[in-house]
Amino acid sequence: MTNFFKNLKNNKFLFIINLVYFALGFVNIHFSLLGLICMMLPLILLVKTNRKTYCQGYCPRANLYTKAGKLTSKYSMKTPAYFIKGNMKHIMLAYFGISLFFITMSTLRVASGAMNPLEQLRFMIYFRIPFKLPQMFELQGMAGWLTHLAYRFYSMMMTTSFLGLAMAFVYKPRTWCTICPISTISEIYLDGRKRVKDEAA
Repeated sequence: MTNFFKNLKNNKFLFIINLVYFALGFVNIHFSLLGLICMMLPLILLVKTNRKTYCQGYCPRANLYTKAGKLTSKYSMKTPAYFIKGNMKHIMLAYFGISLFFITMSTLRVASGAMNPLEQLRFMIYFRIPFKLPQMFELQGMAGWLTHLAYRFYSMMMTTSFLGLAMAFVYKPRTWCTICPISTISEIYLDGRKRVKDEAA
C-alpha cells in the first residue's frame, strides 16, 4: 500500500481520476458521492502529516489544471495578486461554506418531507443547467434525500472544476490552487498549529 501511494504521488495521469468522476455521474448520479473522499482525504492527510500533503502531490484537480493550462500557456496572464495575497481565497472559502450549508439544509428538508428532491444540476448553487443529466441506469429504491444530495454535490464539484479550468486557461495553470477552499482551510489549520507551538515555546 505504501508503494501504491508513492507511485500515485505526482503521477502525470492523476487528472484521469477527475474525468472518471464526472463520467460516472452519467452512469448514475449517486457515484457523485465519491467526491466526499476528495473533501475528506486532504484533511485526513493534513492532520496526519501536518503538511499540505494532498495539495502537494495527490490532487487530481491540480494535475488536470496543469495539463489544461499548458494548452494556453503562451497567452496566459499573470495570476492576480489579490488571488495570492488578497481576499479572493476567503471569498471562495465563504462560497464553499454557503454551498455546504445549502446542501445540508436542503437535504435535511428533503429527508423530513418538507420539499421534493431536486434532480437537476445547478451552477453556483442558483443557476439551473437547462438539461437533465443522462443516466445509463437508475437505482431503484434509493432514498429521495440521497438522490438530492448526489445532485447537489455533483453540482458543487462541477462548478468549482469549471471555475478552476477557466482560471487555468486565462491565468497560470494552478491558479485555482491559490484560492481552493481546502487549501485555505489547510493554511488556517497549519497557521494555528504554528501559533500554538510558538506560544508554548
